[in-house]
Amino acid sequence: MLNKVILIGRLTRDPELRYTQSGVALATFTLAVDRPFTSNSGEREADFIRVVTWRKLAEVCANNLGKGRLVAVEGRIQVRSYQDQEGQNKIMTEVVGENVRFLDWPKDGQQNQQNQQNQQQGPGEQKSNDEPDWGQQVPPDDVPF
Repeated sequence: MLNKVILIGRLTRDPELRYTQSGVALATFTLAVDRPFTSNSGEREADFIRVVTWRKLAEVCANNLGKGRLVAVEGRIQVRSYQDQEGQNKIMTEVVGENVRFLDWPKDGQQNQQNQQNQQQGPGEQKSNDEPDWGQQVPPDDVPF
């Protein structure tokens, strides 16, 4: 059996970073993924797909991504059920991102502002020391190929 999905799209909003009660990071965001065709009126259509990432990947996404950024997400589809505030049973389909690739680079001013906003963490938020720190991203102009 295989459950694998690959998406390329743009974030509709900045990622939302939260921590579970046990201190595990999770980030959620929505991707707008263009459909390869247009509607009868000639307009482009898109699907809006919820993505959730965990642990270090969640922190990296929250600290480096923002609304409008182009990314590729590789992961699996997850269907889960929950009860809303009114006690109604709901079903949610989302992609659990296992690999996220940044496909564009923000302007310097946008990146600095975004990093400052994302560094404001609330109480009880912990970073995992058991995963490697991948360091700072290298701008495309500095890549030798």
